[in-house]
Amino acid sequence: MTNIHGIDATGLEFVATAAEIAAEIREEAVEVDKDAKFPARSLAMLAERGFFGLCIPADAGGQAQPPGVFAAVVEQLARACPSTAMIYVMHVSASRTFVASQTLADRASLLRDVAAGKHLTTLAFSERGSRSQFWAPVSQFEQDGNGGFVTSASKSWVTSANHADSYVSSAQKPGAASPLESTLYVARRGASGMKVTDSFDGLGLRGNDSAPVEITDLGVAAGELLTPQGDGAAMMLEVVLPWFSVGTAAMAHGICLAAVNATKTHLSGTGFEHDGSKLRDLPNLRARLAKMSCRTEQSRALLGFTAQAMLAPNEQTPLYVLQSRMSALEAAIDVTDLAMKACGGAAFSRHLGVEQMFRDARAGWVMAPTVDHLQEFVGRALTGMPLF
Repeated sequence: MTNIHGIDATGLEFVATAAEIAAEIREEAVEVDKDAKFPARSLAMLAERGFFGLCIPADAGGQAQPPGVFAAVVEQLARACPSTAMIYVMHVSASRTFVASQTLADRASLLRDVAAGKHLTTLAFSERGSRSQFWAPVSQFEQDGNGGFVTSASKSWVTSANHADSYVSSAQKPGAASPLESTLYVARRGASGMKVTDSFDGLGLRGNDSAPVEITDLGVAAGELLTPQGDGAAMMLEVVLPWFSVGTAAMAHGICLAAVNATKTHLSGTGFEHDGSKLRDLPNLRARLAKMSCRTEQSRALLGFTAQAMLAPNEQTPLYVLQSRMSALEAAIDVTDLAMKACGGAAFSRHLGVEQMFRDARAGWVMAPTVDHLQEFVGRALTGMPLF
């Protein structure tokens, strides 16, 4: 196993266990995609083996592993079941807000539950009114006169909507002059005012239960705030975005690695009866496979560097975070497109799995921040402009 993420022996043990889980869930992943089925068994295995708390501090019962281990684990999961990987990325990204929060009243007990595999969480930022501009919620907090707050919102694309125990959500602070004056809070599934209003039947990542959630006059106590009022954007950009970017980049790389392996296997094992040659004997197909592998490893190397940079961040680290996600999402599109071309007609059937990889790879392109957003952010950062 190539240690491109620069992780230690303990981290490699987690990666090896993740690879074992991936091997166990690979066949079920076909049903997950076909039936848009939530991968409950996969998540139960991750919870039982300590992965819910992979990036939770040790003093809260977690494994205290760094971004590089997180990335390597997600890669393994995505090679078998990208929907499982997506759910897991959302969980880890959301749980990092619990780690960072200085205002959450039950922070200690919530972290212990996450670390023990008893609590699945997710992000609920995007809204119908702000669409992919997740950093600009249109929902607002109003004071309830008892020290708490009330809010209503139409949240869209909430991964694990019917299964997460909590949602890390956002709203503008009372009297906000700008959507950037937002506040993050934790909402519990089943709370009065929370309702999943539809089911997910998408092109790719079909098992991730990404559904709209309607919030109506939800009461939020002061102790359920994850940030001080108005400081939500800072936590989005400084905590959530880096972990989400690493995780989704790693998910894209897992799809790339699966596509490379499927293509290699097909070219090496399939041939022509009339002359005994293999598909691998065709130079144009070998060239496509070579491009797939090179593009994948280039992007993985950038992510490995970024994950290490996050351990001792400087002014350049946010740029690498944005670039690594952009590179990975573009690589997934390029690599799966080449896989479809290299495998030909066989790729259009389901038995190779390439057509699912092709579909799953495209989810990242439209997932906020979209590739268009990332290109704009990187360009602005390189020219000394503010992101917003």
